[in-house]
Amino acid sequence: MNIEMKLQSYGDVECRVPLSKRTTFRIGGTCKYFIYPKNELCLLRILDILEEEGIPHRIFGKGSNILCSDDDYEGAILCLDRYFTDFFFEEEGSCLVQAGASIIMLAHEAMKKSFSGLEFASGIPGTLGGAVFMNAGAYKSDISQILKEVYILKDRSIVVMRVEELEYAYRHSIFQSHRDWIILGARLQLQLGDQKEIRDLMDSRRKRRMDSQPLDKPCAGSMFRNPKDHQAWQLIEEIGMRGTRIGGAMVSEKHANFIVNEDHARAEDVVQLVEVIQKEVQDRFGVELITEVEKFNWKI
Repeated sequence: MNIEMKLQSYGDVECRVPLSKRTTFRIGGTCKYFIYPKNELCLLRILDILEEEGIPHRIFGKGSNILCSDDDYEGAILCLDRYFTDFFFEEEGSCLVQAGASIIMLAHEAMKKSFSGLEFASGIPGTLGGAVFMNAGAYKSDISQILKEVYILKDRSIVVMRVEELEYAYRHSIFQSHRDWIILGARLQLQLGDQKEIRDLMDSRRKRRMDSQPLDKPCAGSMFRNPKDHQAWQLIEEIGMRGTRIGGAMVSEKHANFIVNEDHARAEDVVQLVEVIQKEVQDRFGVELITEVEKFNWKI
């Protein structure tokens, strides 16, 4: 039995998938196997098969906040946003969520039950697992503020770690230095609130996003983290980079901290534009801009 047939017993398998079709940036080479594991047991078996065959792997959610290189990836991407999507609310606001669940959808479901705490996430186009990994946030809130514990596949065992153990900081978690750990889900703690107030806040923020962000163009969200005492977009604005273009990549005319795929951009176009911005900001203000977007399949 060949590898593809083995894998197909445990998940939906696609071969030679262009990552430009699996990322919000619409950029990237092809990956050898793109797999949707059917459940935790299937995930374990898929990991065993990949290890037996010497095939590297990476976990994906919805492909947001990531810049894939233009090179092909001779490995497997395991995507959890098809089958690992269940969530369960309890009366007191505790919420158990699988890693592949959309946090936008989760925020809306919480609102329907009059639970507050996820309003900040109602416009973040990622999964719960991705949010836990990078400590996603907006409007001075982030996932760590409502996180109680995380369920992790670690050395082929499922372990539970409390939020205090996970080294959370601005756009940082322990998972970024333990990439062999797989986030399976998490337990959140929400608070009972007024449904109309929660809905109105989410609606106003949606309008604000639509008015201020280039949601009509492929991108990966905010490109840079906000340095201490600064807003990244303001620094980029002040060096006159709004609308600057390299190849098919362009600093958004609408929001200077977004780089958009204006016209069939290559990953190298984005990287060159990032480096120009970083150098100009460093030279002008003495401030280091650090990217928020994760890079995948780049040669060091």
